[in-house]
Amino acid sequence: MMSSSSLLEIAAGSLASALVAQEGGADRVELCSSLAEGGITPSYGMLVAVRERVRIPVYVLVRPRAGDFLYDAADFEMMRRDIETCAKLGFDGVVIGALDADGHVDPRCRELVGAAGKLGVTFHRAIDASVDLSRALEDIIALGCERVLTSGGCANALAGAQAIAGLVRQAGERIRIMAGAGIRSGNLAEVARLTGAHEFHGSARAVVKSSMRYLNPALQDLAPDIERSSAEEVRAMKAQLPY
Repeated sequence: MMSSSSLLEIAAGSLASALVAQEGGADRVELCSSLAEGGITPSYGMLVAVRERVRIPVYVLVRPRAGDFLYDAADFEMMRRDIETCAKLGFDGVVIGALDADGHVDPRCRELVGAAGKLGVTFHRAIDASVDLSRALEDIIALGCERVLTSGGCANALAGAQAIAGLVRQAGERIRIMAGAGIRSGNLAEVARLTGAHEFHGSARAVVKSSMRYLNPALQDLAPDIERSSAEEVRAMKAQLPY
C-alpha cells in the first residue's frame, strides 16, 4: 500500500543546492547538472561530494545529453555505466527515461531498470514528450519503475493539471505520480488540489549575484550570476504540501 503523505523533491544542480534543499526540509533530492537544459548526469566529483554530505534520499538523473530522448546504443551504454556508478556510491535511486522515434517508451529502458538493481527508479519527463501519455504510463509500470515525473504533457504542471489528475487515477496503487515543472510555493497547493498527486518536484531556484569584483564587460555572453536552490523557497514549498 502506498503512503498517502505528501512529499517534496528538489531538483538540485549543484552540491550547494542539494545542501540547501536538505536545510530547507526537502524530502528528497534529484541531483543533476545543467538544469537550464533540462538536466543531465552530474560529474563523478559532484556525485561523491553529494553522497558524502547529503543525508536525505538522493536520486541521480541519468541523462547523457540535452535534447530529445531518442538514444543510440552508445548512449544506453553510458547510461548503464552511470547507473552502476550510482549503485556503487550508495545512492538511493536513479532517474531515467527514453523514447523510440515514434514517441513510445523505449523497451531498452528495461535494461536500465535491471542495472539499477535495488535502487529506486523514477521515469522522468520523457513521458511528457511521448505520443500517448496513457500508453506510456502503462509501459513505465511494466518496466518496474516506482514513480513517474510528469507535467501532464504540458509546459508546466499547472497547465497540465487535468492530464496529471487522469494519470493519478489511471495509476491507482501501481505507481506514484509526481507532478513537476514550474512548481513553486505560490502554486503548489493549487497543483495538489487539481491533480490529487502526493509527490511534487521543483527546483526552488533563486538568482545569486556574482561575488566577482572584476567583470570583463566584453563577455556579455557569459552571465556571471548563478541560480541556486533557496532554503526559504524550499521551506515555503514544504509548507504548502496538502497532507
